[in-house]
Amino acid sequence: MVRIRLARRGRKKKPLYDVVIADRKAPRDGRFIEKIGTYNPHTVPATIVLDDERALKWVLDGAQPTDTVKAMLSYRGVLIRKHLEIGVRKGAITEEQAAQKFEEWKAKKDAKITARIEKLSTEGEAAKKARLAAEAEVSAKRAEALKKKQEEAAKAAESENAEGGEAGDAEATAETNEAENTES
Repeated sequence: MVRIRLARRGRKKKPLYDVVIADRKAPRDGRFIEKIGTYNPHTVPATIVLDDERALKWVLDGAQPTDTVKAMLSYRGVLIRKHLEIGVRKGAITEEQAAQKFEEWKAKKDAKITARIEKLSTEGEAAKKARLAAEAEVSAKRAEALKKKQEEAAKAAESENAEGGEAGDAEATAETNEAENTES
């Protein structure tokens, strides 16, 4: 039995996957018949590069997709094309009607994907602005606290100078008096 499944590659904790046609008994990352695409789950939304024509050919020939690959094929429209192709073979619809239905489905799907990407980018920008505003607020509070601390230090130094200046004057007069007494 032939399966359409994922073969893992990439580095540790950062997997990338190849979508392959392989015998059911072959190892996960081992021998395969044909590579029909790649899957990167780390991007938002996930990046799926797939040869739709080859995938459709294999599905129509009886290859069984795994659950993950089945979801990917559905996302890319391969399974709906299979459904429409079977309808054409049975004579339920014509080739033109099948093409029209698929194009309508594809337009809706593309609009949905574009809306999701735009939503994610606007949410990302809004989150970035919120982080920058919060950071600016924290910086302003820090600057204000630093300014208060500097003012308090200046006041303390000023009061020390005032107290030290009076004490220093008294000491200086006492020293001059002692110096005069010793000279005489």
